[in-house]
Amino acid sequence: MYLVRTAASFPFDLVRQGSVATIGAYDGLHLGHQQLLQTVRDRAKKHGLPTVVMSFEPMPREYFATSSPPARLMRFREKFDALDSAGIDIFYCPRFGSSMRQIDANTFIRRILIHAMNVRDLVVGNDFRFAANREGSIEHLRRAGRALGFDIQQVPSVISGGERVSSTAIRNALADGDLAHAGRLLGKPYSMSGKVIKGERVGRKLGFPTANVNLRRRQSPVMGIFAARVHGLGGQALDAVASVGTRPTFDGTKPILEVHIFDFDRDIYGKYIHVEFVERLRDERRFSNAEALVEQMHRDSQQARAVLAA
Repeated sequence: MYLVRTAASFPFDLVRQGSVATIGAYDGLHLGHQQLLQTVRDRAKKHGLPTVVMSFEPMPREYFATSSPPARLMRFREKFDALDSAGIDIFYCPRFGSSMRQIDANTFIRRILIHAMNVRDLVVGNDFRFAANREGSIEHLRRAGRALGFDIQQVPSVISGGERVSSTAIRNALADGDLAHAGRLLGKPYSMSGKVIKGERVGRKLGFPTANVNLRRRQSPVMGIFAARVHGLGGQALDAVASVGTRPTFDGTKPILEVHIFDFDRDIYGKYIHVEFVERLRDERRFSNAEALVEQMHRDSQQARAVLAA
């Protein structure tokens, strides 16, 4: 899959005959996103054209909500890997900033849809809006399509258990600790990925060595202690207990993901791992001293082992 960050660097040779594209945040690649991408692939196969997913970095909602942005379900690399696995040909992800936010609907259509992506089919959800002040609508696109020669495919929302599948609904489920509900909307268990970094080795000193992963998010969608499984260190998933939080017992301020893998003692610094959250065990909390924390960590580990063995 090609990653393109600017219109000037767009590989026009690949879309010379046209493209089938979709636009959106695609945070989480949940069941609704998966239906959109399936429509993109089906239309592209029918017409013999490449597929394009356009998104923005940062996501517009992050850009506008500077003090309290929505929690990301996926970091940038996770989104890239998921779209690549979904068989997308081009991931077009320009920077969202002051110039992009000011583009009006007609300029967006002309400069991005036509000149950059050479769109022949545009696949969107039923609530799609675009351009400055969200002035662009589906009807706006239909009128432009009739004039400029591209089609609009509008895909209805996916309903699961009477609820519209959305990234917001998944964030709410994760914030409530309802991993099962979030997994149903995602179509897969919720997970976070990242490279194992060197930490302060506090866990090892306490008898619980941890793999530390930088979240690379301004807000985390999950917080607390979890039974988890770790993928990416061989063919088999490894049972673990995971903590997402600021480590209040040690006066931490920055959220981090720490994973204690059971019965495991390998140097994995620099490895890229995937941490699947299975069940939320409790909130993170401050302990009066390290000994009280260690006692709780033993209880957390026992509870996590029981959950994962069930």
